[in-house]
Amino acid sequence: MDDPAVRDVLSVHRPCPDVVDLPCSHRRLPLAQARNLGAVRALIADADLLVFLDVDCIPGAQMLQRYAEHASGAAAPSLLCGPVAYLPPPPPQGYDENGLAAIGQPHPARPVPPETGVIPNGDHHLFWSLSFAVHRSLWRDLGGFCEDYEGYGCEDTDFGQIAARHEVPLTWLGGAWAYHQHHPTTDPPVEHIEDILRNAVIFFRRWGWWPMSGWLDAFARQGLIRYDERTQRWILVDPR
Repeated sequence: MDDPAVRDVLSVHRPCPDVVDLPCSHRRLPLAQARNLGAVRALIADADLLVFLDVDCIPGAQMLQRYAEHASGAAAPSLLCGPVAYLPPPPPQGYDENGLAAIGQPHPARPVPPETGVIPNGDHHLFWSLSFAVHRSLWRDLGGFCEDYEGYGCEDTDFGQIAARHEVPLTWLGGAWAYHQHHPTTDPPVEHIEDILRNAVIFFRRWGWWPMSGWLDAFARQGLIRYDERTQRWILVDPR
């Protein structure tokens, strides 16, 4: 997504990964479109299992193996979500890939299955796109991510609801660890407020309830947005 340096960085690896360019100058990052485009390329290459990993995540040593083993042995298809551990700031020499498990902290709001087990029938509201896998036929049935969403937030919440509507179960898969690299964040993410508000409205129109309610409520407490009872919409407050 407008990041030509990625190709240069990856070119040192053999074989070089297939890089798909998605120009997006002068618009919000098209995260949903980018994931769909990557899936199309993988399907063209005749991939049976699609694995999605956010750019700021490091795959654990067993992540791909665990996804592939479970997908091949499952009686029925499901969305597979591996656990994600958050890393502290890296030391000057960078992270030690062999020591990530010792320093990563699982997200407190997401299940952590046993290393060789699963937690079936997960809550679709908790689906996230940091790390997940889906069989090619199931991906086609679901139709991918809704590309109305651009910028930060909500496209993965929407995808979880698509899966729920199709009665596709969500399975939390133990041992398929990914490690989220540390980077500065704000809570709530004020720098993304316009994206969040725009995407929240799209989600509300599609599903009839407001997503990201914790962030919306926090923005409202800070006087950045307000809820209009007449139109039943969140509105960005003019700072003037």
